Amino acid sequence: MAHIPDGVLSVPVLVGGGVVTAAALAYALKKLDEDRLPRVAVLAALFFVASLISVAVGPTSVHLLLSGLMGLIIGWSAVPAVFVGLVLQAVFFGFGGVTTLGVNTMNIALPGVLWAMLFAPLLANANPRRAAMVGATVAALSVASTAVMVALSLTLSDASYTLSARIVLLSYGPLLVGEAILTGFACAFLARVSPDIFLAPAMRRGGKLAAS
Repeated sequence: MAHIPDGVLSVPVLVGGGVVTAAALAYALKKLDEDRLPRVAVLAALFFVASLISVAVGPTSVHLLLSGLMGLIIGWSAVPAVFVGLVLQAVFFGFGGVTTLGVNTMNIALPGVLWAMLFAPLLANANPRRAAMVGATVAALSVASTAVMVALSLTLSDASYTLSARIVLLSYGPLLVGEAILTGFACAFLARVSPDIFLAPAMRRGGKLAAS
């Protein structure tokens, strides 16, 4: 339930999420390197397709987020990538909501970006095994953070959503495990065939994130 639909959240939560996402988008677009646009577009398309596929978990459903993987590869550009994917899903498939775009983008993209920035230095010259461990850790922490942020978005909107928020937290358990495994394998493969794709090399060259 990372895609919170319209009519659920309170105005203060919607405004707060919108402000945070607007600031993150402005920062990400300012830092975006045009040479990296194809990579951002590919990951945005991957997010768009993967997050459309929902799997029922009890009374709710979950879907792949890929935020940790995007964060490790494109950094802050994950914010506009997720935002564009959510806009297209809302407009063409009615998936999620229009008024909740800010909150949904914040909940999905920011954890992946922030955890990736923290762990990216560990990918410098990493072998596939180490890359897998870093990728799995970032993915797990990103999913857990998104679950907490979604639950907070609900409970801060209306205290009656407390039970729903608890169910959401529990439902993210299987997704956390699955996404950690998937991202771990992806990072191991990328470390073998294209190690420079991660943020770590850019950080070594001058303290700036080439993906940001």
